[in-house]
Amino acid sequence: MDEAQGALTQLRAYLAQQNLNANAQLPPEREFCEVLGVSRGELRKALAVLEENGELWRHVGKGTFVGTRPFEEITGVAEIAAASNPREVMHARLTIEPILAREAALNATAADIAEMRQCLKASRGATTWRQYENCDNRLHRLVAEASHNTLLIALFDTLNAVRRAVVWGRLRNNVDRPPADHHSFREHDALVDAIADRDLAAATAAMDRHLHAVQANLLRFRQAAE
Repeated sequence: MDEAQGALTQLRAYLAQQNLNANAQLPPEREFCEVLGVSRGELRKALAVLEENGELWRHVGKGTFVGTRPFEEITGVAEIAAASNPREVMHARLTIEPILAREAALNATAADIAEMRQCLKASRGATTWRQYENCDNRLHRLVAEASHNTLLIALFDTLNAVRRAVVWGRLRNNVDRPPADHHSFREHDALVDAIADRDLAAATAAMDRHLHAVQANLLRFRQAAE
């Protein structure tokens, strides 16, 4: 057994013997090294392994704690993204964005709807995938803005930032631009039409259908890449 593995074994044995509650603080590193009989470098490697496994969490300046990092300790998009995964992101989108579409159907102004239709036109005219993706991001943001609810918009922005940080792969074929029959065109049309018609149920359903189609494509592209 090498020294690094030995430190990890000692650490696991200590935690098992102590039977500590979640968020219980471990001793400072210097003291902990003496307790376990390992060097500081070995201890840090062992702590890093358990942190990566979600068995410990560390806060610089405060110490090391047992269990998974509490949500209130997650302070930024990068940390949220690091603690999340693509499946969680899609589930969150399916939970939040249909509600935003419903609120948009209830509260959108004529100017909001006109901007959405301009975005639809621009997406169809996109000559590259990047242009299309910018239009796609913009449309979903416009739907959120049309809710005219500051907190819901802030939640969308956080979710969208995490989505862009948690990469699962891009929905691209071996072409330079989206094909004319790309599924999102008709799905986006149906969504904006429902919002314009003030049909709350149809707007909710249209967003839900669109995101399920996105999810299915993500899974298919991921499986093809594996």
